[in-house]
Amino acid sequence: MKNIFLIIISLFLVISCEREIDLNLEDQSGNIVIEANVTDQAGPYTVRITKSVSFTQSNTYPGIENAQVTLSDDLGQTENLQHIGDGIYQASSFQGQSGRTYTLKVQTDGKEYTSQSKMPEAVEFQGLEQDFFMVAGETSYTLLPIFVDPPALGNRYLFTYSVNDNPKKYFSEFSDNVNNGAPNQRPLILPNDDEDGDVKVKVGDKITVKMQCIDDAVYTFYSALLQLSGGGGGGVTPTNPPSNISNGALGYFSAHTVSVKTIVIE
Repeated sequence: MKNIFLIIISLFLVISCEREIDLNLEDQSGNIVIEANVTDQAGPYTVRITKSVSFTQSNTYPGIENAQVTLSDDLGQTENLQHIGDGIYQASSFQGQSGRTYTLKVQTDGKEYTSQSKMPEAVEFQGLEQDFFMVAGETSYTLLPIFVDPPALGNRYLFTYSVNDNPKKYFSEFSDNVNNGAPNQRPLILPNDDEDGDVKVKVGDKITVKMQCIDDAVYTFYSALLQLSGGGGGGVTPTNPPSNISNGALGYFSAHTVSVKTIVIE
C-alpha cells in the first residue's frame, strides 16, 4: 500500500524527526483507515475515514461518506457525528476531559469498528530550553521540553513540532520507563539538514511545540511508526503500526491532553 502511514496521520502531516516516512509495504488496498482524536481543548473534534489504495494508484485516498460515527464517554456523554465532506465527520458539542474514557464506534459497509482511549491527566508543560551541538563545524539545535514526570509509572507523551508555522510537522514519543518521577532530560532534535525537504533550523526561526499526554496504546502506535520510519532502535517491527481499533481497521483513536509552547532560536 502506498505510504499508508501518511494516510493515517494526514490530518496533522506528522513526519518522523529523522526523515519522511516512505515505507515499502505490502498491498493492502481497500482497507479502512480511521484517524480520530479527542482532546481536553475545545472542539469541534473530527474523525477522518478513508480507504487505502494500492501502490499503482495516484496519491489520493477516497473518503468514506456513508458511515455512522459515534463518540461517547464513561459519564454518558454521546454524540453522532455529522459528515462534512471528504470522509471527515465532525462533532458539535462533545467535550473531552482528563481522566475520562472515550469510545469511538464506526459503522460502514455492514461492518462495525470500535476503539477506546482513556485521556491521561495533564502534565504541566513548563517551557522549552534551547541547546546546540556541533557536527563537522555545523551548528545543530535541540530543545528540552521542561516538565516533571509524575511519580506513578506509565506516563506516555507525544511531542509534535513545526518550524515557522510550516504545515510540515515532526514528532517524537517519550515514555517514563527511564526517567520516572523526575524532570525530563530528553531533548527534541530539530531539523539539521536539507534532506527530504527539511529546512535546517537557524537563528531567528520560531519553533512551535505541542505536548500531548497519551495513553499506552497510542504510544505503542507512534513508537512502532518511528521504528518503521527509521527513527527507532532496531529489532523486528510489524508491517503496520498496531492499531487500537477493532475489526482490522488501520489507524488510531487518541484521547489526549494538549499544551503548546513556542520559542525563537537565539
